[in-house]
Formats: sequence, C-alpha cells, structure tokens
Amino acid sequence: MKKSARLPIMIVLGTLLLPCWQGNATDQYPVYDASLSGYTYPFEVKSFSFSSQGQPLRMAYMDVAPEKANGQVVLLLHGKNFCGAYWEPTIRALISSGYRAIVPDQIGFGKSSKPHHFQFTFQQLARETEALLDSLHVPKVSVVGHSIGGMLATRFALMFPERVERLVLVNPIGLEDWKRLVPYKTIDELYASELKSTPEAVRTYMKENYFGGTWKPEFESLVEIQAGWIRGPDRLRMAWLSALTTDMAFTQPVLYEFGDLKMPVLLIIGQADRTALGKVWVPPIVREKMGNYPELGRLTKAAIPMCQLVEIDGAGHLPQVQQFDTYWQAMESFLKGQLKK
Repeated sequence: MKKSARLPIMIVLGTLLLPCWQGNATDQYPVYDASLSGYTYPFEVKSFSFSSQGQPLRMAYMDVAPEKANGQVVLLLHGKNFCGAYWEPTIRALISSGYRAIVPDQIGFGKSSKPHHFQFTFQQLARETEALLDSLHVPKVSVVGHSIGGMLATRFALMFPERVERLVLVNPIGLEDWKRLVPYKTIDELYASELKSTPEAVRTYMKENYFGGTWKPEFESLVEIQAGWIRGPDRLRMAWLSALTTDMAFTQPVLYEFGDLKMPVLLIIGQADRTALGKVWVPPIVREKMGNYPELGRLTKAAIPMCQLVEIDGAGHLPQVQQFDTYWQAMESFLKGQLKK
C-alpha cells in the first residue's frame, strides 16, 4: 500500500500541527483513510443508512448467521481504539454455538461515517444502534460491550431494558468517575494532544495500560488501525473525532446508574488492566489509585443487582485476546444461563 507523504506544518482549528512521525520507525503500518478503505474485515460488511443531526450517515456492520441457529442474537459493541473487526474470534465462537452475531461500527469509528460535526452522547449512539436492530427486525439481543463499548452497552441496556436479555461487560471503562480525579480538558486541548500521537505512542499506551507492561508480536494488529489513521490523509478529522469521543467518555459516566440494570449481567475483568482516562494529567499519588480494575470490578459487582463477576488473572484490558478460552467459557456459560455464581 502506498505510504502517505509527510504532512506540512499547518494551522487547523486554531491548533498548531507538527508532523508526528519521522524516519522508517512506523513504516511497518499501512496508511488508512477515514473509511478504512484498505482494511479487510473478517466477514461481509453491510451498511445501514439513516439521517441524524441534519446529515446523512452510514453505519457499517457485520451480521453473521450460524449454520444451525439457536434463535438467539448477540450484539457486540467495540472499544474506542478498535472497530468491529477485532471481535472475529468471538464472532466465530458465537456462530459455532448457534448464535447470530450483529457487530456495528459506531458512527465515528471503523468503516462508519466520520462526520465533521456531530454531538457524541452514549444516548445518541444507543438510539442509532436500536435503529439498526429495528432495520434488521431483531427485537431482543444479548449485549456484549468492551472498553468504551461497555459504557455504551450499559446505556443501551438502561434505555431499552425490554430488548436486552443479558448484558456482558468486558473490561469496561467508566467504572470510576474521572471527573472527580482529573482536571477537565477542553475538546481543543484533547485535540491538540491527539495531534501529537504517533504509532509508537499508541503502542506504548496499550502496553502500559492494556497489557500490564508486556508486549507480544500478536498485539501489533491492535495498533494497526490507529497507526494507519495517524499516518493517513484524514488524520486531522480522526484526531478531532477522537477528542470528541474522549470527552463523551469523560463527561458522561454510567456507573451511578448500575443499580438500575434489570437484566442478568456478567462482568469479565482482566486483573492486569490499568486503563483510566486522564492518568497523565494528575500527580503520581493520584495516578496510582486510578484504573485499579481488581478493586473496580468488585465494587461494580456490588452495585449491579444481578451481576456475576469473573476475574481473569494474567489478562489486561483485552482478556478476549490474552486468554480467549477462559473468557469464552465464562461468556458461553452465562449466555446459556449455566454460569455458576
């Protein structure tokens, strides 16, 4: 794939942009436009078109049917630094067990529309996800959300409890209220920070927060999309959208409403996860207390009425990558109503 030329110094939205990559250190990563045109998903990508906030939008999604259906549907909601494609092992496990898997890319993510102007709220994304299910004539689902997808899955379940049979939260973020710990950063400040990102910085962030300081070659695929956007022709738009969605996660907590969840909930927590928004903006004494997932998982279990907690030692932010068999065994048992408390 052809590499993009280095960007010139330019003024964008009042922020000074400096080229963030040099030399050949990042050449291992492809270059991607906003639509991920050169990125192949594991299953057919379909498109749901609708209008929102005065503009036409398109939601990309995968809808994967099993050979022998059990009549149940699972909705998979991705994290902030990911897209629907990283759910591939989970999708294959689901369809092999008879589940239909619906896997959208939310607006602003993956292969879906990247609007220049959009107010991101979890309620907005939940309504769009509901509209997708309506278009597919799917009345009920079990919902699985990872990372920021866990916050969205929680909001979806709170807004549409009659549609959600079971809820699975896989290392969700938002188990603590960062507003009480971290000074607020404006969207312009977040944007300026995003513009400084490099593929190496993305890898370092994932290594330190997602994987407990360890790194393996198989983790490189998780960096690819973010690195490709950083090096790509639409990096300014992607940085702006990332700033907007970070602000959404920071300012719209769902943890105070965990007690209102009415369906059975499975909480899967990799114990080595240390993800927390704004850690770099607080003193070390505060930083050390943030992202303590073993503690946060137990507090969250106590807050949700019908919740089962599965703690996975040796896994970080992505137990579905690091310890898939343990993760899948818990999820499959829960979906079947067989997980022991």
